Amino acid sequence: MSAPERTERDVTGLLNMAGHALTNRLAAALAGIDLTPRMQCVLVHALEEERTQIQLAALADMDKTTMVSTVDDLESRGLAERRPSTTDRRARIIAVTEKGRLAAEEGQRIVDEVHADALSSLPAAARTAFVEALGRLADTTRDQGPQPVRRARGR
Repeated sequence: MSAPERTERDVTGLLNMAGHALTNRLAAALAGIDLTPRMQCVLVHALEEERTQIQLAALADMDKTTMVSTVDDLESRGLAERRPSTTDRRARIIAVTEKGRLAAEEGQRIVDEVHADALSSLPAAARTAFVEALGRLADTTRDQGPQPVRRARGR
């Protein structure tokens, strides 16, 4: 018995491998300033505007449990705090402290360096087209087809 013939390159596999390698490089680089990619993502999005944990979780593609533990970590390090929303007294937002803003700025420099380094393996003329093509592939406004169900973690 033989495997079915591929008619297209395994784009999913290639993107997964590239994403995994880049995520590992980013995690290692951010560890130098005691941040994780998740923490950096939350800090940056929380600095953009007043947002709740649920809104930040959606932007960062995190489940609620991961988001809560990430914010707990940020709070314990003095980088962010949960506060009542100024526009909805029922909601609590994630407010970034001054220490968190400084960490986010340094983290963004690191993120940009890691991304620039990754793109440097491509010819200069191909970099913009590559990033634009990735953006089109990741476009969330298009029909994404069936979505995986996120299951609660067993304890």
